[in-house]
This record gives sequence, structure tokens and C-alpha cells, in this order.
Amino acid sequence: MAAKEDLYSKILPRRLRQSRPGSMKSSSNLDVLLSMGFSRHRALKSLVSTGGRSVQAACDWLFSHVDDPFLDDPLPREFVLYLRPSGPLQNQLSHFWQQSRVTCGKNKAHNIFPHITLCQFFMCVDPKVEALCEALQTTVQQWRGRFPRPLPLELYTSSNFIGLFVEEQVADVLRQFAADFATEAVRKTEVKVEPHKKQLHLTLAYNFPSDHLSSLEKLAKGIEVKLGCDWLAVLFSRDIRFANHETLRVMYPYMPQNDDELELVPGDFIFTSSMDQTSTSEGWVHGTSLATGLSGLLPENYVSLADESDTWVFHGVSATVPLPYSIISGPVSPQQVLRFSGSHTRQPKRTVFVCRHGERMDVVFGKHWLTLCSDSKGRYVRSNLNMPPSLPLWGGQRDYDMDAPITVFGSTQARLVGEALLESNTMIDFVYCSPSLRCVQTAQNILKGLQQDGKLKVRVEPGLFEWTKWVSGNSMPAWIPPTDLAAANFSVDTAYRPLIPANKLTVSESYENYMSRSYQVTKDILSDCKNTGNNVLIVAHASSLEACTRQLQGRSPQNAKDFIQVVRKIPYLGFCACEEQGETGMWQLVDPPILPLTHGPNHSFDWKETLLQE
Repeated sequence: MAAKEDLYSKILPRRLRQSRPGSMKSSSNLDVLLSMGFSRHRALKSLVSTGGRSVQAACDWLFSHVDDPFLDDPLPREFVLYLRPSGPLQNQLSHFWQQSRVTCGKNKAHNIFPHITLCQFFMCVDPKVEALCEALQTTVQQWRGRFPRPLPLELYTSSNFIGLFVEEQVADVLRQFAADFATEAVRKTEVKVEPHKKQLHLTLAYNFPSDHLSSLEKLAKGIEVKLGCDWLAVLFSRDIRFANHETLRVMYPYMPQNDDELELVPGDFIFTSSMDQTSTSEGWVHGTSLATGLSGLLPENYVSLADESDTWVFHGVSATVPLPYSIISGPVSPQQVLRFSGSHTRQPKRTVFVCRHGERMDVVFGKHWLTLCSDSKGRYVRSNLNMPPSLPLWGGQRDYDMDAPITVFGSTQARLVGEALLESNTMIDFVYCSPSLRCVQTAQNILKGLQQDGKLKVRVEPGLFEWTKWVSGNSMPAWIPPTDLAAANFSVDTAYRPLIPANKLTVSESYENYMSRSYQVTKDILSDCKNTGNNVLIVAHASSLEACTRQLQGRSPQNAKDFIQVVRKIPYLGFCACEEQGETGMWQLVDPPILPLTHGPNHSFDWKETLLQE
């Protein structure tokens, strides 16, 4: 007990600072874990530590922490309530974050995503976290429709701080919301929450060298603070043991050579404290793994500095309040968080997103992949886990040799992109795709991730097909007609009439013709969608990211050789965003609202050949 009391004495008096996402689900997940034989304490700890995403995530956490010396300690977590921006303003802030980091390097503001702090950090034990989330939900419902529109922000700079401050009268309204949440938290959980009493603001940069001030201030003045923005009220938590530690990301794997060393797995995070480094050898640091809870020595050059909030957990709040002013889907789970809708001082800018399709079967399994999944009677038989369980319209109707589907991983890639768009609160008004089956399947899975499957209809546009010079053989692929796709449960618009019919495409078109076709069909799509929606998603080919956006920006096409080099660098689910600049008719590439998706090749594994070798 003495050791535990020492730990609490070090933790509790600290000045508390700031946090990030995960979410506590209903008690059904807890019931499942209890029925599996886990103790109530461990089950609750795993759910809170993973944000209640799923039973599987909780189980994985428990199994990886089986040797964690603190697994059975009743340590509370630190929580905080933030307002996070989304929509057009968030895109501008993300651009500022990236540009300031590139121009001036990392400063203290980069440790945490853009936010307005509504309360100080506070402690909550695991058994009360679900009730804490319910307290926020209740407060959200009570405040429906009462938030200022828009939220006025004003730029402020000093020698070592740059931020956006909330106008004081409006800030008082937000403080009252935080106070009501604090009251509800005490009533439901007996947890004391202290609303933020200082000036409410969004920090852009602080604790930076003085010679960086002018560059940072110039970038900050480029942020259009009057852009439309939805503000999300969200709870984050962090492990109290590591609140004052440095956060490192594991870059390379390392297997321990001695008993006091720590195994490193790429993607894991390591917490280090300067107090623990006094007796370590040069080039080595002492740290604790987020993934396992284990501590030990590790080579310093195998890790890199990460952002403090990278290890925080998001806690979503379940609710059913109708839009606006209420609830939208949370970033890492289908649960929900508060939304304050800010009025737009002008019409939002139109954006076209262009995305490459997911991983294709014929690339993974070779051009003769069909022979690997056909039995003697011509029926489809899955012979690898990365092959889909079934294919639409299998049989004589299909031209799979010329029109390959995507793999299981390709579907997963696409859903991840859809989930990321949902997390960033990006609204998609129209979806167009190439007639290639791989593009239709990718679009469908993006809609699933967006939770718009069956709500938005995909418009299949042959004019978005790739450069026909790359088509093998002397004829175009026999694509599945939209009516047949709809019959196979694809969410396609059967009433849509293509801008360029399939029979107008010919094999071996010139490069100039392909670029002209892509530009024209993109312009026609944007013209058709004008005044009825702002955001258009095009799902097509690697070449489409360049072909559909370059001339839209007023830039001339590259020569064919340079164009091919660009296309080769675009991965599956490569994603770009092109934004209209006012009423000028000009468009410009901007930072996409989602993070890039990095993935690599994986060879086929045959256990017999590998494990039974002599």
C-alpha cells in the first residue's frame, strides 16, 4: 500500500493540462466481458482504456496488458471537456498546423489538436465513466438550440503566444454550458468538474522562438475565422501515470537482448520521464509501453517524438436529439457528440474530392487470379482470406478478366476513408464513379464508412474511366450495367444518364483526348451539381487525381511521360481535394479533410513451404 500511496501523492497535486478521443458504450459490452470470465474491475478498465469501441478492442487490450503491474490498481483517469472545430474552419486550422510545423518546426501547440478548453482536467474512476458520458448527453439535450451562431473569434498575438479568442459575452454562454455539465456530473457521478474560468480561446502557437513570430503571425492572419464551423463538445481522457511524461512513437521493431529491456513494436507509444533517465546508458532511455503497460530500457534511435494527444482516448456520448444543434457521429465509434451549428456568413466553398479505388484482385493474385477461385464446375470458391466471400453476378454474365473486383483489404481501405470523412464532419452531396467494378465497390464501401450506404446513390459515369491506352486487348471491358448493380444491392442511381456513354469510349485514345475527356466530364459534373450541393466525391483511378483536377486549376496538362510518373506515385485510396476559389471559376488543390492512408505489399504465405523446410 505504501508504494501505491506514494504514486497517488505524486499524481494528485499536479496542475492539470489537456487531452483526445475513444468512447464508453452501453453496459452490454460490460456484460459480455463479465460472461467471458473477466473480473468487473478489469472489464471496466479495458472498456474505459479503449473508449468502449467494442468487446474485441477491450479483449485485445486485456490480453496485451496481462503483465501490466498496474492492471489491478484502481487508478482513475484524467478527463477534460473540449470544444473541437470541424468543417471549413477546421480545414483552415489543419492547414495552419501543417504549414507552421513545416515553416517553423514544432511548438507546444502542436502537442494537442485545435480546441477550446471548457474545463480543467479532473479525475474519474472507471465505474463512473459511463455515467459521466450520460451527464454530457443530458447537458447537450438541455442546451439544444441555445448556442450562439456563429462563434465569434478574434486573432491575438504576443511575443510567445498566438491564438483565437472567443468574444467575452459569447464566452460567458459557453462557460454556463460547462457549469451545467459540471453540475450534472456531480449529480450523476459525484465527480467534481471545474469549468475553465480564464478567457476562452483556441491556441494556434505558443512557447516558440522569438524569430518565428513574424512567420507564424503571417500564417495565422491567413485563417478565415468567419468560415462556417460546427463545434463539437467532446470528452477525452488520459492515463494519470503519464500526464507529465514525454510521448514517443515507436518507429522500428526491437527484441530485448537483456531482461531489463523493453520490446518495441512499430506504432506503439512509449512514455518517458526525465526523472527515470538518471542511471541509463548513453543512447538508451527508460520508458513504459502504452500497448502493454510494461517498462524497460530501449534504444533511443528506435523512437521519435510524438504529440501528447496521440495517446488520449475519446469518449463519445450516445444521444438521439435531432439536428441541428445536437448530435453528430463521433470520430472513432458510431456513438455521438454535441454539435453547435455555426451560421455561414457566406455560401460555403464547393469542393471536389477525387479518390482512387481500393486494392484490386488481379494485382494481388496475378492476371490468372480467376483460376484460383473457380472450381471444376465454374463456381466461385474463395481460396484466400483476401478474396471476397462472393462476387456479384458470377458466371457467364461477367467479364472479370477485364474488370477485376477489389479484395477484402480493398473494401477495408475504402471503409476507413469513409469513416475518416465522417470523423472530420465532411458532408458528401454527390458521388460519381468510373464504371469499373473496383471503383463501384470502392464507392459503396466509402458510403458504408460514411454511414450513407443506401441514402446516397452513386452515379456511374463512363467518362471517368482511366486512359484507354492502358486497356489490354482490342475492346473495352464489359462493365456491369447500373440496373444489374442495383439488383446486386449496390447503391447506384439507375435513373442517372451518363455525360459520356460507354459506347463513346474507344481503345487506345490519345493522351490529349484522355486529359480533355477527364477535364470536360469533371466540369460537367460540377455544373450539374451547382446550387444543389457543395461537395462532390469522384471515385475513379490513379490517373484521375491528376486528370480531373489539373486543368480545373487553370494549369496545362503535363507531357505524357511526366503524367505517368505522377500516376505511379498514387496508392490505393489516394485522395485529393480541389476547392473553388470564390466566384472566379478557378479551383485550387487544398489539404484534404482526412489523413493519408499508408499501406504496403504483403507476400503470399504458405505455411508448408515456410515452416516445413528442411
